[in-house]
Parts: sequence; structure tokens; C-alpha cells
Amino acid sequence: MIIMTKILMLSVRPDEQAAIKAWQDRHPGVEVTTAAWELRASTVDQTAGFDGLVIQQRYNIEAEVYPKLKALGFKQISARTAGFDVLDLNLAKQNNLVVTNVPAYSPRSVAELALAHTLRLTRNLELFDDRASRQDFRWAGLQAKEIHSLTIGIIGAGRIGGTAARLFHALGAKVIANDLVENPELKDVLTYLPFEEVLKQADVVSLHVDLNETTHNLIDEHALSLMKPTAFLVNECRGPVVDTDALINALENKQLAGAALDTLTGEENFFNFNLEGQALPSQQLVKLRAMPNVVITPHVGFYTNIAVQNMVDISLDSALAVLEGQKPTTQVN
Repeated sequence: MIIMTKILMLSVRPDEQAAIKAWQDRHPGVEVTTAAWELRASTVDQTAGFDGLVIQQRYNIEAEVYPKLKALGFKQISARTAGFDVLDLNLAKQNNLVVTNVPAYSPRSVAELALAHTLRLTRNLELFDDRASRQDFRWAGLQAKEIHSLTIGIIGAGRIGGTAARLFHALGAKVIANDLVENPELKDVLTYLPFEEVLKQADVVSLHVDLNETTHNLIDEHALSLMKPTAFLVNECRGPVVDTDALINALENKQLAGAALDTLTGEENFFNFNLEGQALPSQQLVKLRAMPNVVITPHVGFYTNIAVQNMVDISLDSALAVLEGQKPTTQVN
């Protein structure tokens, strides 16, 4: 009798099914079961009978889930996202659970959105849309800036930030960056500078850092005060990297020309929900949506054909590697 490895994938969307089927076709000895629910204390018992676990969710996993997974025989949790802040790495380690992520599902997917957001801001498209919605078709006062005339500041020049730097450089922009590790392969497209100097010089500051204790509220009142009043902020990484109240104050006081946000603190309460006709659950979101110089997208930087396939493939590959006694390069704890 052939014993198949059984992997359970949670929070699966319809658009992921084709990618999952393609992966399973390449791994006939593995049975992948999909479900729409998230891993919670109330659902963890439903994972019984599976060998591997792949998740993608918006809510933090409760502490009691980890020992239950260990008791059920699990050895790993594979997050099919770059971020893994919903997981407690210490509790996972205490319960002998290897945590993996997808560190580079498709750097271009997020980098291209940073470019698109930057173009939308620098061409004043949100402001033109606001005027047009009021049947005001004048262009006076909304002169745009061409990318090659700008200085783009990249905070976090890793896989995604480095890719964004190359895109901006290809369009003729001057690119400056700050990162804990300087990549010599990027020396031809950017200049590394101290964090505060990037904020002072950049016409556009694009954020591409991980969320951790050192980057929480990285862009706070002080950081925003260093930026030019004509500058734009683009956040394509994690919401809590930016102090949202400080950002709103800077925008209201015209200390900043505008912002593009693909991620917001508290987004698990509103992004990817249809709230049409309902009161929004966040006053910060209400204020930001009322500003015509703010672009908001519901955390869709990852949502491309290539990225979705990569997220499925890498997360399943990582889960299978742990189950086969290997140490995947994607391990984070």
C-alpha cells in the first residue's frame, strides 16, 4: 500500500487552485487538500490527519494552537507570504515547529506596483480624478514631474527594493537607498546613504522593509518631518512600518505632498472585504480616503499571475522539505 504525504492548505482562494493543481501534478506522492478557513484555536482540531500545513491569514495565531499542532504530529507551518508576523516564532520553536515563508515570491510584482503608485502620485492622477468627479476639467496647478527628474529613496533595498531600484533607474531617476546590508550588485543603480539622509533628499520614499521590532513605526513623526513638503511616501511592505496618525497629521498640515499605501495598520479588518454601504471600521482609513492626494490599494502588491504561482510553489516545496527531513532555505525560526 502506498502511503501518501498529506498537506493541508488553509485560506485558499479560487485563483490559487490552478497553481495548486499544477504543483500536485508534479508531486504524485503528495495529496494536497485545500480549505477556506484560517488556523485558529477554534479550528486547529480540523487539521488532524494531515502531515503538513500551509497557511495564509490575516489574524494572529493564538498561543494554544502551537502545542495542539505538536500533539497532532505536525513538524512545520509554512506561510505562503513574505510576512510571518501572524506567527509567534518562539512558541513555534518551543513546540518543535519549523516556520517557513516565501521571501521572494516575485520581486517584480511589488516593485512594479511601487512604480505604478509613484507614477500615479507624480502625475497627479488622483487629483485630476478628484477634479473630474466634480466636472472640473482644468489642469492649472497640477503640473506633473517626470520620473527622470526625481530622486527616488528606497528604504530596504533587498529583493523587492532592489528590483524597484532597477526599475526606477531604468527610467532615468536618481536612486538612493538605505539598508543594513549593502548589495554590491546594486552599486550601478543606486547610492547608499544614511536613513535620515535618504528621507531628506528623496522626492519619493518607497518602503520595502520587513516588519520587526526595529521597523515598527519606522516612519514616525520625526521621520516625516525630515521629508520635503513636495515629497511622496509609498508603502508597499507592512502597515505598522508607518505611524498612521503621524502620516495623517503630515498630510493634513501639508508637510507631505501625498502618499500611496498598499498596506495599512489594521487592514485585516477591511482589506479584501466588501464594505459597500457600511461604516468603515477604521477612522484612520476614513480620513485617508477623504484625501485626494492619497492612493489606497488593498494589499495587492503580491496579486499577480507569477507571484501567486510562486507563493504556492515555494510554500509547498518548503513544507515538503521539512517533512522529508531537510532544512529549507526559507526557514525563519
